[in-house]
Amino acid sequence: MDERDKRNQDDFDDEDLISAEFESMVAGLSLDESAPTTYLDELDNFEDTNRFTPPMIPKKSLLQQFREARESFFKWKNNKDGDFLDDGTAL
Repeated sequence: MDERDKRNQDDFDDEDLISAEFESMVAGLSLDESAPTTYLDELDNFEDTNRFTPPMIPKKSLLQQFREARESFFKWKNNKDGDFLDDGTAL
């Protein structure tokens, strides 16, 4: 029984040591949130001010989109110079 008691006492000492180490680490931390902004808030503000705003593209009807796609295809297919604009395709 002495060995069993000694093991339990050693385990208890290890747990105390771990708890003491943890408490010493936590004691150095400051949980004071009195600062008006944090680092993450500053990053968010930086992204908001330096964000790209895309230009407004006029909306087209489905029929206009289809016509332009058709014109583009025929322009590509009927290229008189035989130069396929380096797109890597040929029919």
